[in-house]
Amino acid sequence: MAARRRGEPPRWSLPAVYTQLFGTFGPQHWWPAQTPFEVMVGAVLTQNTAWSNVEKAIANLRARNRLDARRIIAARSDHLAGWLRPSGYFNIKAARLKNFCRWYLDSGGHAALSCCDTATLRAALLGVNGIGHETADDILLYAFDRPVFVIDAYTRRLFARLELCAGDEPYDTLRQVIEHRLGPDVGLFREYHALIVRHAKEHCRVRPRCGGCVLGSRCRVPVAGC
Repeated sequence: MAARRRGEPPRWSLPAVYTQLFGTFGPQHWWPAQTPFEVMVGAVLTQNTAWSNVEKAIANLRARNRLDARRIIAARSDHLAGWLRPSGYFNIKAARLKNFCRWYLDSGGHAALSCCDTATLRAALLGVNGIGHETADDILLYAFDRPVFVIDAYTRRLFARLELCAGDEPYDTLRQVIEHRLGPDVGLFREYHALIVRHAKEHCRVRPRCGGCVLGSRCRVPVAGC
């Protein structure tokens, strides 16, 4: 990372970015779910789709009294896929969700899994077919209250533009650096991730919308991209 040139304003720090975003957008009330299991279902379904589509799929499960691990497993695969259709890739997600639910029940459910330390639980989640790093960390943070910072494309884009990271680091490298700098704080991590998503959707897009961006005074993008 290049050194700051004389006369340039100081760069953002991770805590300062959070303070600015929280002051702008306020609390985001994430993750929207009634139970930890619903959080897990949502984490599986939100892969490659907007949250509004996930909400429709979850509403379909709830309307049919199927928002339950045993009932999801018992459902016919074609029926489950139909209920999940709004979330996209519905056949794949139906298979992944059934697979996840089998693992979840075989592991003893939420009560038993809550007894695992974070590293063990994270490794177990990553061992489930169809569960990647981001999905596993969503589940750890929002369903199991573990201080694990979620890294997604929005996080990489924003922090790279603010020169807080290179943007192409391995997932766990960037996650651990952020966790170390912020300190373990479940509430902070939850709110920070939600605020990044909110800001990235409104301003820090692939093609940025810099007008009104509260982080723009110390961002390199407005010079080159807006």
